[in-house]
Amino acid sequence: MRKMLVITRDGGRSEAISELLGQEEVLTQTLPAPAESGSDKEIDTLFVDVESLLGRNKSINKALDKLWASYPSAAIVVMADEEQTKLAVDAVKAGAFDYLTHPIEKEELGLIVDKVRESDVLHSELDYLRGQFWSEDSLEYVDTRSKAMRDVFVKIRQVAGTRTTVLLTGETGTGKSLIAKLTHAHSNRRDMPFISVHCGAIPDTLVESELFGHERGAFTGAVRRKLGKFELAHGGTIFLDEIGTVSQSVQVKLLHTLQERVIQRVGGESDIPVDVRIIAATNEDMGQLCEEGKFRKDLFYRLNVFPVRIPSLRERQEDLPRLCEVFIKQFNGLLNTEIKGIHPQVLDTLFDYEWPGNVRELENVIERACILETGDILMADSFPPDLLDSQGDVVTSPVKTSLPLKEARQITVDRFERQYLASLLEQCGGVIRETARRAGITTRQLNKLMNRHGLERRSFRKKNR
Repeated sequence: MRKMLVITRDGGRSEAISELLGQEEVLTQTLPAPAESGSDKEIDTLFVDVESLLGRNKSINKALDKLWASYPSAAIVVMADEEQTKLAVDAVKAGAFDYLTHPIEKEELGLIVDKVRESDVLHSELDYLRGQFWSEDSLEYVDTRSKAMRDVFVKIRQVAGTRTTVLLTGETGTGKSLIAKLTHAHSNRRDMPFISVHCGAIPDTLVESELFGHERGAFTGAVRRKLGKFELAHGGTIFLDEIGTVSQSVQVKLLHTLQERVIQRVGGESDIPVDVRIIAATNEDMGQLCEEGKFRKDLFYRLNVFPVRIPSLRERQEDLPRLCEVFIKQFNGLLNTEIKGIHPQVLDTLFDYEWPGNVRELENVIERACILETGDILMADSFPPDLLDSQGDVVTSPVKTSLPLKEARQITVDRFERQYLASLLEQCGGVIRETARRAGITTRQLNKLMNRHGLERRSFRKKNR
């Protein structure tokens, strides 16, 4: 049972909202309690009228700070009449969770309550990750809205502290090398070497020498003894990327190393003990390679002790906006640019692209756009033409049959609604009244929808200057 508080100057409005909230535990009061009277950490959601919020304060920020001093855990939802919408929007920008306009409908109120619950779950999970495991440098990577990726990070938490061999699978560009580095960075080997070997990039004739080293005179050109990657990784972790590409002779040596924890340099005769944790990665179907005789089954079983599949970008589209923000921030520093975001209509189109190159392709696309863009918002002209729907038509997304009908329908409706409004706002140059007229809705409804979908009028004004 959630505990909510409704604060208004009109007792009748408080009672009406309490009735709409139904079975939840709802408290009402006519004015905010002063901070010095003590805080109430049990309040989950606080609904407050604009008049009650501001009181004698002219600063929305100070008014919100005062409320949070009394109700530190509450998500604040501001309620306003239509003519007060700007104040409500300003409150959201200052940190309030959302806003509602009078008269408040039961369906809208229910949606807000559901959003607060979902937000609480996400923040709780992230707080757990921060407090229990991940280092400060890793938080940017583990902050995800995708259940599939959260499952991946749960597995990494479980295996990182062990010496167990890990096999990472997934399409090209999904971030397998990053996951390998995170695993090492959160293991008890973190202070020892992390050695990465891209097996597919080394000629077959040199793979053995690279991995296990060679003695002087072992072959033509071996003018001195060379230590291999396994020796260099002693005490730490070796990451074998594209493990499915290594030859049969190297597979035999790898199997011996995994079984006996010793290596033998090319041209050498003595066994050299190595203490190395192995993380391997592949974008191929290892089971099929084994069936075709291209990869040893006994080696596959040794590598596949703890398999972790990294989902494609298509399977974690919830993270697309956040990943774009991360890459924009990254390239602002590298390229000395001041990009603030992506045009909403462009972002909608990115959702419809298949992303065969996954996160790596997205990173490259954002880098290109940051270089080409002359303004502070990434526009369509800065992206490859084949990536965008140049006609501005609504692109039908793949049906998400993995979700219940209600959730799948809502996702489709939300995406259509956002793309429709973005297109209309662009055509109207960001003029709210004209956009609302053409959409056949009130300006109040339009403001609500824009806030829900993260659409800002200034983004559309800039393009039409």
